[in-house]
Amino acid sequence: MKKIAIAYHSGYGHTARQAGAVLGGANSLAGVEARLYDVTTLDEAAWSELDAADAIIFGAPTYMGSASAKFKEFMDASSKRWFAQSWKDKLAAGFTTSASQSGDKLNTLVQLMILACQHGMIWVSLDILPGNNSSQGSVDDLNRLGCTSGAMAQANADQGAEAMLESDLKTAARLGQRVAEQLLRLR
Repeated sequence: MKKIAIAYHSGYGHTARQAGAVLGGANSLAGVEARLYDVTTLDEAAWSELDAADAIIFGAPTYMGSASAKFKEFMDASSKRWFAQSWKDKLAAGFTTSASQSGDKLNTLVQLMILACQHGMIWVSLDILPGNNSSQGSVDDLNRLGCTSGAMAQANADQGAEAMLESDLKTAARLGQRVAEQLLRLR
């Protein structure tokens, strides 16, 4: 059984909902078991489970153009794993949510990708062509925000996580499924 850890922070519930969609996609393949890890509540047992995972998918909200401070604390705390090369050669991927259409979410995904590269991990991109970029497109298209480096979601600042667009959640599910597919391919 291949194990995927989804390590995330969510300030207002939106990124947690996106993490749940990633989880659903990752768990949709036989031979893969995925689990969520809220990075603000990790204990030594959870850190050990991250170390034992075959892949780690990172998720953080984008606040002020970068990953949330609480996710950054997790990044910094992972330095013990970096020194020991505990995550070397694991697969990695990332996802983020912000209120704005852009919100500089790409910067957050780049931060997550650099974290993975620092650890010697192998980054898995999103394999969906951009949606919502033609006169026939709509906000219901998968990958409506047109990102290839990870899954992006946009959630209105004045609405809760329940108002997130299904297209963003389906895009996140595809990211989880893609990581699972790549793990099984490497078997």
